[in-house]
Amino acid sequence: MIWIVTLTILIAFMLTSMTVGAAMGNLGFILTNVFSTLPFHRAMGEVIWNVSSNYNLFAIPLYILLGQLLVKSGIAQRTYKAMDKWLSWLPGGLLHANIASSAIFAATSGSSVATAATMGTISLPECRRYGYNEGFFAASIAAGGTLGILIPPSINLIVYGFLTNTSIPKLFVAGIIPGLLLTIIFMAIIFIICSTKPGIDSDSVKVTMKERIASLKDLIPIIVVFIVVLGSIYTGLATPTESAALGVLVALGITAYYKKLTWQTFVEASEGTIKTTGMIMLILFAAYFLNFIFLSLGVTKQITEFIDGLGFSASNTLFAIILMYMILGVFIETLSMMALTIPVVHPIIISLGYDPIWFGVVMILLVEMALITPPVGLNLYVTQGVRASGSIKDIILWIVPFVLAILLMILLLIQFPVLALFLT
Repeated sequence: MIWIVTLTILIAFMLTSMTVGAAMGNLGFILTNVFSTLPFHRAMGEVIWNVSSNYNLFAIPLYILLGQLLVKSGIAQRTYKAMDKWLSWLPGGLLHANIASSAIFAATSGSSVATAATMGTISLPECRRYGYNEGFFAASIAAGGTLGILIPPSINLIVYGFLTNTSIPKLFVAGIIPGLLLTIIFMAIIFIICSTKPGIDSDSVKVTMKERIASLKDLIPIIVVFIVVLGSIYTGLATPTESAALGVLVALGITAYYKKLTWQTFVEASEGTIKTTGMIMLILFAAYFLNFIFLSLGVTKQITEFIDGLGFSASNTLFAIILMYMILGVFIETLSMMALTIPVVHPIIISLGYDPIWFGVVMILLVEMALITPPVGLNLYVTQGVRASGSIKDIILWIVPFVLAILLMILLLIQFPVLALFLT
């Protein structure tokens, strides 16, 4: 069958360390030349043009630029210090600030890697200053970073919406409650571990209520960005792309207010945006082309019929898909995993009667799990890179409770789909 040959070739490409974008593009050429007498590959130009000219995808570079500007302006650092003042009395102290600050920054950045890198750069010096267990501290940063793609706006949700033709505003709304709930679960884990294992955190820093109230002014800029970006979407005043542009304008104004808007700052933010956007778009071009080949050759239909022929119930099929993503997440980079699998999995999910918006949130949680699952957990390596000392093994050890927390969140969504659909 074509889909078996497809899987074999794809695995072979991966074993040669070929980039995912190139692997998907080459696979499309092989399939059309071997299994068809029609030159489907000649449609590649039109397919890529349709992807690159899609209005919704223009939000991706804008959200990336927004996150870059917030980092350069120092807003992320001010947010972290404010959260530290409000949460330092809890068992775990700065560890809670890692999670809470990540959740707040996630509401403007849209990227897990950017969130983890930013929080790691800001907080790790404080970890050493107060004598926290570095492995646990770094693990909390890596886990908190995953919130960047669940709490809207989310680049991965935009990609999911684009690949499945699902409403992006509704996906953004669906991610709010699960994102906040996962934040609480992460903080509860930290509370329990620090309460039962003395010595892995530090004594709480004494902060007066006057200092806490004074720190609230540092939260105003990021709250303003949040209101502008998400408020404009939910009130119907702007599309996700237009809201991203508004967010960039506000971020430019805030950066100028803090006297950080220099030519060098703008160039560095633009370079970071171009590099990240180029990587994402290459994967999307190849994925869309491969999906076109799949549909033309009937591969997607074959896989759907094969799954239906197994006779599994809807719930068993769902759990099989979840298990597949947990396994793939160990080996494949997350955005590539989404681009490779969504065109095939989405029709199966729809045929089983599941809500595509609900599954979008479940998908993002599975991607979050992959981000902190070794050996390809990107957030682990980003955090270790910022840490620049010690071994990544102790981060991997301490990340296990956070992986289980994400799994718990997935099970809660399966049991109570309303958690994702209530606001939609």
